[in-house]
Formats: sequence, structure tokens, C-alpha cells
Amino acid sequence: MEIKFKKLTPDAVIPTKAHVTDAGFDLTAVNYEFKADIDCHVYGTGIALEIPFGYVGLIFPRSSNRKTDSYLANHVGVCDSGYRGEVFLSFKNRDCCEGNAPYKVGDKVGQLIVIPYPEIEFTEVETLEDSDRGTNGHGSTGN
Repeated sequence: MEIKFKKLTPDAVIPTKAHVTDAGFDLTAVNYEFKADIDCHVYGTGIALEIPFGYVGLIFPRSSNRKTDSYLANHVGVCDSGYRGEVFLSFKNRDCCEGNAPYKVGDKVGQLIVIPYPEIEFTEVETLEDSDRGTNGHGSTGN
């Protein structure tokens, strides 16, 4: 599959995999801003993507994020096939407020995984089929 991308800044880095067996393509920060109004560290990648129809680009933190005091603000970012703007990643500090930026410009800040999604049609019904779990929710399967 081919995914077209556009460099929005000359220093933008093409998403790459470290290993052929990796699912995710590393995303590199080319700019940084702390947005105090939302307490977020915002990193721009300097790239825009053209995800094919029927696919979605999911933005995840890298496993090295555990070494920081921050988490990806929306936990999983979504790049829909119709979006053509810059790919950004926003991180919040676990303990609130500005604090230290988790990454520097030039660091790999996240990863992109592209997957297909099915076309879905929702059908309203009066009852749903029984299942082994039923309506048991949060914590119902034990620790």
C-alpha cells in the first residue's frame, strides 16, 4: 500500500520503521509549543498524510514514553482518510501543569499505525442476543 505525504516544513522526517517487523512508523517532532490554556506539550511533525479511503491512521505513543512524566493526551490519535492537515501529538504531564517537556525537537515522539476499517450500519432493535457476559461491566471479570 502507498500512503502519500507532504512535507510542510523542510526539516520534516519521513515516517519510518526501525525494524521490518514493526507495526508502527516512527513520527519525529520538528516543532514544539507548550499550550498553557490546555496544559499540553504540542509537537508538530511537519507532515500531512493522505490515508486511503477505508483506512485510518492511528497515532500511539512510543513505548519509550514510559520514561517520561507525560502521556499522549488523547491516548490514541485518529487520522481519518479525509484529513489533510499536519499530524500533531499532544502530551499532558501526569502531575498537571507545564513541567518538563517529555521530548525535544528531533526526537521520535509517537508512532503511526494504518489499519483498514469495515463499513458499519447500525440497526436499532428492541432486544439484543444473550451472551456469556451479559450486562456485567467494569471489573466484572475479577482483578
